[in-house]
Amino acid sequence: MSKMQKEILCTLGPSSLNKDFLKFTNKKINLLRLNLSHINISKLESNIKFIRKYSNVPICIDTEGAQIRTKVKKKKKLKKNDLIKIYKNSSQFKLYPHETYDQLKKNDILEIGFNGLKIKILKKKSDKIYSKVINSGILENSKGVHLINRKIKLNFITKKDAQAIKIAKELKIKYFALSFTDSYEDIIKFNKLLKNEKKIFKIETNNAVKDIDKILSGGQLFLIDRGDLSKSTTIEKLPLIQRYILRKARIKKKKVYVATNFLESMLVTNTPTRGEVNDIYNTLELGAAGLVLAAETAIGRYPKECIIFIRKMINVFSKEESNK
Repeated sequence: MSKMQKEILCTLGPSSLNKDFLKFTNKKINLLRLNLSHINISKLESNIKFIRKYSNVPICIDTEGAQIRTKVKKKKKLKKNDLIKIYKNSSQFKLYPHETYDQLKKNDILEIGFNGLKIKILKKKSDKIYSKVINSGILENSKGVHLINRKIKLNFITKKDAQAIKIAKELKIKYFALSFTDSYEDIIKFNKLLKNEKKIFKIETNNAVKDIDKILSGGQLFLIDRGDLSKSTTIEKLPLIQRYILRKARIKKKKVYVATNFLESMLVTNTPTRGEVNDIYNTLELGAAGLVLAAETAIGRYPKECIIFIRKMINVFSKEESNK
């Protein structure tokens, strides 16, 4: 692959963490992403060794970062006005990281996942929180939670992240991504923690967008995660924000990858939509250094086909650029 060619980053998961797919990735993609939010820490070392057995593509450890997530024993559909309890310790339904619980209070509104579920806290006790569903949706395990009405302070990495970084460094992993980079101070701390490794700083909060000039000055590699960013800002502003960040990065000569929903339809079908095709081309044209496949390759039915199609789009774009 040409040095100037746009890159492909691919997230591994149940659909792709197998011998056949890993062999397929050789010479086809640039980076394999392991998302710590969906990996058991006890399996991290064996996963890395398994990947390296069949693929020579570099691995990136993507931290959980400063995000609230659900810990749910059983998936359930919730309707408006349903009452539900959030426990401090019970596995039925609690929030992660653990320090989240103490910072929540009455009237807080939590938006859970990407299917519209919203709940409002009615009353808080030492061991459980009573809440009411204000917008129906599905409650699932390990889904991102956004506190709509205010912001709480979480550490820039979790305890699990710290464990994973230690394991990964011992295994000579060279790429690490900081999820929910919220300030220049987060960048300083992550750079100090990983002095010799390559760091990707993920832009997925409104604070990061507001302070983008200083954020970009702290590193060389960045990633716009449009999923969580749409929750921190608003989804209708995403095209403007994407353009704004990529324009800034181009001026400062920084590499920015873009993630989320490029081939969402290919989770279940083997061809993309026309809208997805346009989104991919437009993102490349705006100056993205590469594209990130997430759910498409982690849990989708057609992980290979997704990579093949993204490469086709990059080739079309590159040929058009060379003709200018």
